[in-house]
Amino acid sequence: MLAFFVMYPLAIAASEDLLFINYHIHVTNDLPSDLPPGVPSLHLHCKSKDEDLGEKVMLKHEDYTWDAKINLFRTTLFFCYAWWEGKQQYFEAFKATRDEHRCRIYHNSCLWSVREDGIYFSKDSLTWYNEYPW
Repeated sequence: MLAFFVMYPLAIAASEDLLFINYHIHVTNDLPSDLPPGVPSLHLHCKSKDEDLGEKVMLKHEDYTWDAKINLFRTTLFFCYAWWEGKQQYFEAFKATRDEHRCRIYHNSCLWSVREDGIYFSKDSLTWYNEYPW
């Protein structure tokens, strides 16, 4: 029985070669800004258990991108902390068990847009869902 719990995640991942896909995570600053041009409006800090991507200070319409691969046990997780004008939100930018299929639709990309009322996700760059309201 123990072998089943160890081997099942591996069988799912191997069956679709999910371990070899390079996923692209995009976070775009789509916040309104009355700040002068060139003055950043969004602060973003993203990391995983093993890798700290550091804090980014983003200008309006700036896109922050990094790549990730799913680990053997499908536990890969990148999370971000965003703050803007007194609002703050934690969000999971890439979670293997949630995103391994939905992010394959659009060039293996997870698309995030930080907006005035929350942080939106799209799997196709056409339809957006507010998954993390402020």
